[in-house]
Amino acid sequence: MRKSLLIALLFVSVQASAQTASKSYIEKFKDDAIRIMHQSGVPASIILAIAMHESGSGTSDIAKNLNNQFGMKGYSAIVYKKRRKKVRTMYKRYDSVKESFEDFARIMTEKKKFTGLAETLTHYDYLGWAHGIQRAGYASSRKWASQVLGLITKYKLNDFDENPDTQLNLASAADEIK
Repeated sequence: MRKSLLIALLFVSVQASAQTASKSYIEKFKDDAIRIMHQSGVPASIILAIAMHESGSGTSDIAKNLNNQFGMKGYSAIVYKKRRKKVRTMYKRYDSVKESFEDFARIMTEKKKFTGLAETLTHYDYLGWAHGIQRAGYASSRKWASQVLGLITKYKLNDFDENPDTQLNLASAADEIK
């Protein structure tokens, strides 16, 4: 009985911690994602959700040590310290999380296998972007797009995409309340 209770409490604690980390991550980087959305056309919800998914909301080793939120590979080896040991990796190092976001958006709009997305989808169509990125080969997991979309839904990240239809519906709802 005690063991079951302890396991349940530990599970709830881990879940609460992960949710807090995710909410803090969103609050800290949403403005950068929105700014990059306006510059590139890649939805802010997609930038944030993929970064959260790939980096564990900024808690992965490469996110913490290299500011690499997307697991982007580089062309030369990078060395960083982890618990007094040197780790050699081929992941890219960025000066900031924002720079990592910008590089992701650049890849989505300039790399040949992704450019069709920017040409055919608006920054309001996060569903199209998630499925298109998966179809283009960004991730090998069949569940990847649904996991990213799950984060968007759970944290309402699509609110950052500033869909004019949504804004119009909100204005209409506000008028009806008056």
